[in-house]
Amino acid sequence: MIPLFHDFEGETVLVFGGGPVGARKARRFAREARVVVVSPEFVDADFGEDDGEVEFVRAAPSPADVESWFDRLSPALAVAATDDALVNAAVDEVARDRGVLTNRTDVAGSDRDPGSVVVPATARDGPVTVAIGTGGASPALSGYLRERIEGELDGVGEMASLTSGLREELKRNGVEPAARRAAIRSVVRSDAVWTALDSPGSNPRKIAADVISNVTGDTS
Repeated sequence: MIPLFHDFEGETVLVFGGGPVGARKARRFAREARVVVVSPEFVDADFGEDDGEVEFVRAAPSPADVESWFDRLSPALAVAATDDALVNAAVDEVARDRGVLTNRTDVAGSDRDPGSVVVPATARDGPVTVAIGTGGASPALSGYLRERIEGELDGVGEMASLTSGLREELKRNGVEPAARRAAIRSVVRSDAVWTALDSPGSNPRKIAADVISNVTGDTS
């Protein structure tokens, strides 16, 4: 299994099932995509018509109804998270027939069909995202590792933003690719820059510029 990042901006994610699993999946994708949840009921008052990030349709689709939901919404991803294995299987089948990504939540590990999507545990800081997966073998372990990694990510979003700007500046100044890579690597590995990012009132960009000048030899 090879992890990939997928941009769902402007796409629709169709979730079948309003229980705890469907709720978790819906909220995850609502950060980026339009999310529509189809379910006869929803897990609790915190997940229902008042949740502004997600669209809800109160319906109980049978396996035969699944295809019509794909016709209506043209999803980029379908999540099968109901407690009815036949409905979940129908979602999986229709998605595959149409070349739509599918995440079926009632199968895991070696029982999962090739080509299915696994939604990993994720830790985020700004533009930095770390994904953790166990191939469905141990979701509990994925969650535990996410909690541990989250504590290590403080400040990495700021470092990503800083080095992105510096990389573009070096490119505009005509610095060769190999020298750019060496300079940015030096910034990322600089304890002084990390300390500055974590110190209010400091100037991490100036410190990073000093690090870069030592690598490139540019003292201007």
